[in-house]
Amino acid sequence: MRFPEASLIVDHFDEPELDFRHDQRSHHPKDGLFLYGPHDGPRKLREVRIGVVGTSDGIGHFRSWSRRLLSGIPVPPPGPTEKKDRLHLADFAGLEETFGITFDPDRLRSLTVEFDAIERATRVQNMHEAVDAVARIYTERVHKFRRNEEGSIDVWMFVVPEIVYERCRPESRRTGLTLVAGKTPKKQRARSPQSFLFMDERFDPRIEDVFDDIPDFRRHIKATLLSIAPSQILRESTLEPTAFLNSAGYPKRTTQDPATVAWNIATGLYYKTQDRPPWRLSNVREGVCYIGMVYKNLPNNRDNHVCCAAQMFLSEGDGVVFRGANGPWKTGKYEYHLNADAAKELLETVIEAYRDLHSEPPKELFIHGQASFNDEEWQAFCQAAPKGTNVVGVRIRPTGGDAKLFRAGDYPVIRGTALSLDEKNAYLWTSGYVPQLDTYIGPETPNPLMVTILRSKHRQPEMRTVLSDIMGLTKINYNSCNFNDGLPVTVRFAKMVGDILVMGSAREGGPQPFKYYI
Repeated sequence: MRFPEASLIVDHFDEPELDFRHDQRSHHPKDGLFLYGPHDGPRKLREVRIGVVGTSDGIGHFRSWSRRLLSGIPVPPPGPTEKKDRLHLADFAGLEETFGITFDPDRLRSLTVEFDAIERATRVQNMHEAVDAVARIYTERVHKFRRNEEGSIDVWMFVVPEIVYERCRPESRRTGLTLVAGKTPKKQRARSPQSFLFMDERFDPRIEDVFDDIPDFRRHIKATLLSIAPSQILRESTLEPTAFLNSAGYPKRTTQDPATVAWNIATGLYYKTQDRPPWRLSNVREGVCYIGMVYKNLPNNRDNHVCCAAQMFLSEGDGVVFRGANGPWKTGKYEYHLNADAAKELLETVIEAYRDLHSEPPKELFIHGQASFNDEEWQAFCQAAPKGTNVVGVRIRPTGGDAKLFRAGDYPVIRGTALSLDEKNAYLWTSGYVPQLDTYIGPETPNPLMVTILRSKHRQPEMRTVLSDIMGLTKINYNSCNFNDGLPVTVRFAKMVGDILVMGSAREGGPQPFKYYI
């Protein structure tokens, strides 16, 4: 229904439906999985092979949690100020009953790392070296296992103590720690003169490479595992928050309720171990392909070069990441543009992969990003696409407080509301009050996305088509089991993918499944 007001049009899009087993549909992933099971899921119970790397305590926490994951976890009773009917929460019925997969917690491939070794590594004076050393403690156990043991692993779980989270991220300050000398190489003296006082001349030459990477444990692990298997990083305090109490006897950190944590871990586990995602979008137009453009500055690059990549998503919901050429693509504070050769090569690679899957090129190819397209790269995109493929460039940007829409009642604007400015520009509220859940999960009045149709090769699609697609793409985050995200998957994970691609161990190789990056 549309409500004209002056020259603006307020519109609303119904909640996209999702496909599950037996051709059944639901708006909510949890409802669909609980009632029907995963779309195209295994007909018989399937055992997944899990490898767990952690301290002895961490592995113990994972085993205990695994038993709860298999048996099921109820939603805790509501607090005194909460509604009795909390529709955004759902009991977790158990991994076998919900997803049709299982594993034996007592037969996990468990690889133990020493907490003391991790603690010592986090104290190395040079931050790059410290994070690399901690990551190597974990990844070298995986490499040793692969050299000496038979059998493959479907997914690797890295269970980390809190000190890894606290000390091994770019924003970590390590305040109050007594730092120790590392093995900083000679060439690093010029980069970090202050590290000279902590120098140990008996350094490992391999360590020089770590100074071209961001000191982030998660990125190190993900980049290293790209050539091995999908991975998942879990904090010990997520699995057993009551084991980490403050002086007042309360958990040191607030976590989601156990049932919600179980839904999220189980969804990621299924997605990363099976051939097809647990659900897919219903009513997707045939022959449509979505691409999310990713740009990321290369660390320590004096030529100001940028890594470019494309995330391709299909109607099935699954994705593939393609790495493009590095180059001087940054042309402004928030603007990135490929030259003709790089743009053409990247899109040809994407279309070739689509053709391999579907035996023909896409009919429509939507390029989503937060930057615009200049004439050179757009012409190259159009040249790379076959004659019958309509290429459409769409810019999607979160907004601040520049646009607000209010409605009567206790809750804010309904999710799916759109405000069309003209045939090429519209605001879309992907967050807001959800009638199916009878709530709005957010701290304040929701802000919309600004959606702009920038260019089209043949014909410009209707704005309603573009907005409807974006609504659907907010429901295929397989790293959790939420009702929806605020950003479409083509934009939601762009930074995360870019962060991993610029790491040294990720700079070579062909297209990789999207599940390896999240």
